[in-house]
Amino acid sequence: MHERTAFSSGSLQKIRIFLEMIKFSHTVFALPFAFTGGVLAAGGLPTFYQLFWIVMAMVGARTAAMGLNRMIDAEIDAENPRTRSRAIPAGLIGKGAVIVFILLALALMLYSAYRLNTLCLYLSPIAVFFLVLYSYCKRFTSLAHIVLGICLAGAPVGAWIAIRGSVDLPVIVLGLAVLFWVAGFDILYALQDLEFDRQRGLHSIPVKLGANGTLWAARLFHLAMVALLLFLGFQLGLGAWYGMGLAATSGMLLYEHWLLRGGNLEKIDAAFLNMNGYISVTIFAFTLLDVLF
Repeated sequence: MHERTAFSSGSLQKIRIFLEMIKFSHTVFALPFAFTGGVLAAGGLPTFYQLFWIVMAMVGARTAAMGLNRMIDAEIDAENPRTRSRAIPAGLIGKGAVIVFILLALALMLYSAYRLNTLCLYLSPIAVFFLVLYSYCKRFTSLAHIVLGICLAGAPVGAWIAIRGSVDLPVIVLGLAVLFWVAGFDILYALQDLEFDRQRGLHSIPVKLGANGTLWAARLFHLAMVALLLFLGFQLGLGAWYGMGLAATSGMLLYEHWLLRGGNLEKIDAAFLNMNGYISVTIFAFTLLDVLF
């Protein structure tokens, strides 16, 4: 009995460490965009069945992606002063346990796609390809941030396909908006590792463009995001609620860039975590209000 209790306690501890390692709470970044895609595809609220399996697919995909990233980058993380305290380089969890969690997460994603519709299932290997590709990109290309954007763009695109069983122009526009949003804030976040990446011979937009060039690239990416969301509103005939949400989002993006003006990274957590969480929730909430009312 005591051994069984100890085993259960150890397993729960590994789960807790794994969830903390992959920043499970940051699912808030992409999940509201999945809901946005679902609401626009349904022209209202999707069914509970559809929402449940969309959430399960999202949780599985993001969990697998972050687990893969932490495992593949473990040696690099161990050398970086900012990341050497992460679970794998710190010895808090072994790669074997991480692989088990990754496989379970992938199984959840694939099963959820199967429960949604055939097209979701057929396209899921493409999603897995980009999830794996992202973790290797920094070794050979500066476009890792774009690949990450493609991964998160899969949230609204996947939800749209789950509802309609097709890929249509509006969700391509929404997916591109998410891509530019993610790439924009990811290159800002990557400024923290600029010197380390240069010394280690890793590739990123900050390494290629420098700090000032990166700030301008992020501004252009986020301007493209706002332009695409504006086009989406006209394309689908969305109204005042959506417009207010887009205005609020634009204000938050401006504030995010103001916090990091001049390359000041002291408030990177506020810009990266807080603002981007608020942005995704705001877009979903106001889109939902517009569709419903």
